[in-house]
Amino acid sequence: MTAADRARLLFRSTYDADPSVTVRAPGRVNLIGEHTDYNGGFVLPMAIDADLVIAARPRADGRVQVVSESQPEVASFSLDELERGSGWTEYLKGVAFVLAGQPLTGWDGAIASDVADGAGLSSSAAIELAAARVFSEVSGLAWDPTAMAVAGQRAENEWVGMNSGVMDQLICATGLAGHARLIDCRDLTGTDVPLVAGTAVVLLDTGTRRTLVDSEYNARRSDCERAADRLGVAQLRDATLDMVATAHLDERIERRARHVIRENARTLAAATALSTGDAATFGDLMNESHASLRDDFEVSSPALDAMARAAQATPGCYGARQTGGGFAGSCVALVAEDAIEGFIEAVLPEYAAASGEDGSASVVEAVDGVSLAGLA
Repeated sequence: MTAADRARLLFRSTYDADPSVTVRAPGRVNLIGEHTDYNGGFVLPMAIDADLVIAARPRADGRVQVVSESQPEVASFSLDELERGSGWTEYLKGVAFVLAGQPLTGWDGAIASDVADGAGLSSSAAIELAAARVFSEVSGLAWDPTAMAVAGQRAENEWVGMNSGVMDQLICATGLAGHARLIDCRDLTGTDVPLVAGTAVVLLDTGTRRTLVDSEYNARRSDCERAADRLGVAQLRDATLDMVATAHLDERIERRARHVIRENARTLAAATALSTGDAATFGDLMNESHASLRDDFEVSSPALDAMARAAQATPGCYGARQTGGGFAGSCVALVAEDAIEGFIEAVLPEYAAASGEDGSASVVEAVDGVSLAGLA
């Protein structure tokens, strides 16, 4: 049963009525370009075929009332008196907070999701953009994918307290089936890049989880801001390795800056490799990215390192790296299509032996961004 089917079923069982609108928002995998988005840099993500779905109907009293598969108790809040709390409904409140300058209509909703929480697939952006699309539909707001992506980022920054960049929300809103998207996180423009024929993107879930708000993610952003300030640039996007070499930065801050500068260059090179069908070069850049995230940016983990090593050493794999903010979650690998079965059969036991964790693997497809899933 699809997430859309499950959301509609949950809606009917909760409210004893049919929803009037169903919205789907995809998760995402970032192929390369990690921790560059909030530094004004470049990223190369793709929206994937794992959806978070909200089935909804408008209500007239200015309240949002919602239930989810994982939290069956109905949660409710007033659009006129938003109050901070805890839990997954804060993402919905955050979107309402950002959109509050427009006339908003309340709604009843039911959420079903195939986007794993804490796995580095950006379940937070999916719920933000799905909620924004529901508000758009029930309130009669114009749907501008880029503007709503920025609204989702603001919800996460200003309400939830996670100082993330805009990549997750942008790819969730603007993804194109069969393509990754090279995004310039400074001007929010993007170029769709077709995936390499004869290859597949494999998601390797380590089975470990993290909560980014409680992790060192915000500390990494602070390090980057400190580096930019010391280098006299607005963002690390504008810095060069020569500037870093002569700036006498603290060793930790120097490593953070070095990662971002090199990762931007890798991402641009990776987009070129992808567009020309050069899977080997693309894979090499993925491997370099993981090493930089592990050694210079220090956002990997023993589990992520074990999964990346196992994938990189397996025949048929062009390259592998952690994906997402780090500390736990998933790796992503580019694998020859004719080697997928053997690749998965080899990687998972190797990972389990090295880490003591049970991982999982799945081929993911690039899909379109947030959209209506049809009237119920």
